[in-house]
Amino acid sequence: MRYDLIGRTGLRVSELCLGAGTFGVEGWGASREDAARMLDLYTEAGGNFVDTANVYGAGRSEECVGELLTGRRDEFVLATKVSSMTRPGDVNSAGNHRKNLVASLESSLRRLRTDHVDLLWLHARDALTPVEEAMRALDDLVRAGKVLYVGASNWPAWEVSRANMLAELRGWSAFAGIQVRYNLLERTVERELTPMAAACDVSVFAWGPLAEGRLTGKYLRGGRGRLSVENWAGDDERDTAVVREVTAVAEETGRTPAQVALAWLRGRPDAVLPVLGATRPEQLQDTLGVLDLRLDEEHTKRLDTVSEPSLGFPRDFMRNPKFTMGTYGDRWQRLERRGGPGRTVDALL
Repeated sequence: MRYDLIGRTGLRVSELCLGAGTFGVEGWGASREDAARMLDLYTEAGGNFVDTANVYGAGRSEECVGELLTGRRDEFVLATKVSSMTRPGDVNSAGNHRKNLVASLESSLRRLRTDHVDLLWLHARDALTPVEEAMRALDDLVRAGKVLYVGASNWPAWEVSRANMLAELRGWSAFAGIQVRYNLLERTVERELTPMAAACDVSVFAWGPLAEGRLTGKYLRGGRGRLSVENWAGDDERDTAVVREVTAVAEETGRTPAQVALAWLRGRPDAVLPVLGATRPEQLQDTLGVLDLRLDEEHTKRLDTVSEPSLGFPRDFMRNPKFTMGTYGDRWQRLERRGGPGRTVDALL
């Protein structure tokens, strides 16, 4: 397992992260015993990042994680999330305002059996709370020692950029990372979010890297999982084509479709940290097998092509040769020919 620095910090995080959303959620998720085994498998592979949230299993995930980390809490980078509704009927039990941030964090710390979390995510954007209030409240939690770093989950690129500029100007703690839905079936983050992260030195964590099991190919085979066969968009020709290509590459490389999908994600031009989720130890064991897999250029190109997203305006417009051959086209071509540090024409748009 290799390690990445998060954002503009010195915090070392393993290249694969463990999502604990299923931990302690009997029936639908993973039993306490299976959760313990998965944590051990992940630790043995060199992993050190555990990610949960206050609403996973109505708090049971945090309780399970807190129990499993007892006695070895400092060995892990522990992350949780706030802002989702936690007390139905209480209008202030959701949102990124100061009251909810403080109350949610205190409840999470009790369940996690710790006095601080290493990374606190705002679970979703709150359009009612001014970003200035949210960032100042987060900074106060950092100064109080209850949070070490902060991040944004499911936020638009423009607001993360604005929040970090405010934090930089005012001496507050800025977002060190973003958590986004990113996989071969969902690449629209490449329109704004990943370019913003690269430009602003913000790390990218990818949740749903296997698209709820779609990219394992099991639904094509009539298998069952969190989604029923009927509820999966099996008639979506693009998605079906992507999954079939993933399974084809898996057969050619002697790997599993899950490993191929994760290897593609880890091979993106800018570093991406997949958050692995599982309900059974054997599922996690399979995905950990990606650590020694690097896709070759041909396989990567095939997956890139079949899953290519529309980048929308203005990026698709700027990629039009009739436009780029004007004011900027010659300059971009010269950069591409020089092959300067891994940058291509697309990387500049």
